[in-house]
Amino acid sequence: MARSLLDQAARAHGGRVIAALAAKFRDLDLAEEAFAEACLNAAQAWPKDGEPRDPAAWLYSVAQRRALDMLRRRGVRTRLVPDPPPQPPSAEDVMVDDARLIPDERLRLIFVCCHPAVAPDARAALTLRLVCGLSTQEIARAFLVPEPTLAQRLVRAKRKIAQAGIAFEVPGPEAWPERIGAVLSTLEIAYAKAHEDAAGAGQHAGYAQEMLDLTAVLADLLPDEPECLAFAALVRYAEARRPARLDDTGAMTPLSEQDPALWRRPLIVDAEKLLRRAAGRRRPGPRQLQAAIHAAWCARADLDEPPPWPTVLALYDALLRWRDDAVVRLNRAVAVAEVSGPALALAEVDWLDSTAFRDFGPFHAVRADLLARLGRSGEALEAYDRALALGPAPAERLWLERRRGDALNFPLS
Repeated sequence: MARSLLDQAARAHGGRVIAALAAKFRDLDLAEEAFAEACLNAAQAWPKDGEPRDPAAWLYSVAQRRALDMLRRRGVRTRLVPDPPPQPPSAEDVMVDDARLIPDERLRLIFVCCHPAVAPDARAALTLRLVCGLSTQEIARAFLVPEPTLAQRLVRAKRKIAQAGIAFEVPGPEAWPERIGAVLSTLEIAYAKAHEDAAGAGQHAGYAQEMLDLTAVLADLLPDEPECLAFAALVRYAEARRPARLDDTGAMTPLSEQDPALWRRPLIVDAEKLLRRAAGRRRPGPRQLQAAIHAAWCARADLDEPPPWPTVLALYDALLRWRDDAVVRLNRAVAVAEVSGPALALAEVDWLDSTAFRDFGPFHAVRADLLARLGRSGEALEAYDRALALGPAPAERLWLERRRGDALNFPLS
């Protein structure tokens, strides 16, 4: 029981504690190491002494003492610990207690970590590691880069913060526009991690419900920022469909096969309002197109209505002009298969960089489906095996295993 509580506390409060330590000592590596030491202490102390009334406060108090011990051992405490700020509140106080500017704690920390001095390709990665608790491997897979490359980006970002003496301060409203791109990128990846498990039972599943709250706060903070409004709409469209994402056996149900009668209509109505507000700002952007793709699906009334593949393909074509990346092209290939046939779709998938997609399960699943539909069963089975070897969530595994079995029934080429 104590171990379970510790796991929950580490996931829920780790970002807050680490960020507060970073604000105090201006050293991200020290903050993370001290928090890890505190968790080790908790694993030993909580079963023996009982669960603390406030796990987050316990972890912060112990981590702070461990950080000071580490600094003493290094013999550089005087150099690393900043002078007290001239006026209260300190950065630490703001980080832990102040909700005056950004009224959601996790969102405040994301804004803090997306400092413009940090390289753009590292801001979201640093935030996902520090605030959201994703592993380096999970973040590397999300960015489609090798794990060592991602680790180097994190090291460089931390070094930049240390060398520049950047304080972890809550930014004022004037600083939000220059950080909003990195903030939205971070939220997108965090939500994708929550959404990738159809059963909503994975380690990061809690982000799904939390993202409804975060995006509502963000839309209120920046009501004239159309990309914020569009991302809030996207999350609502996606969460509206959650009740239909599993079949009676617990396997994932593809979007084209989901029963619209099970979708949560109030969330769809909210999403439509947000997307209209975004369109009314007349400043188009990629997230508005992504939300429009979700809107096209959620406009479907029942299973008798044909899936909106032509509309979806046209929207992906438009999205490529804003965001021409491998994942968008992979998703577009799914629509191409339905509109123009699997042969053309497979040619486009095989044109993509398979090295970058080596550890990306959806790539192998899409490719396997296209190969099976073309009668290339042997290659399809190999692709399904690659997807299954990457350890998908249980609902996705059931669906992949079922499709792999179906591939055996296609005539061999």
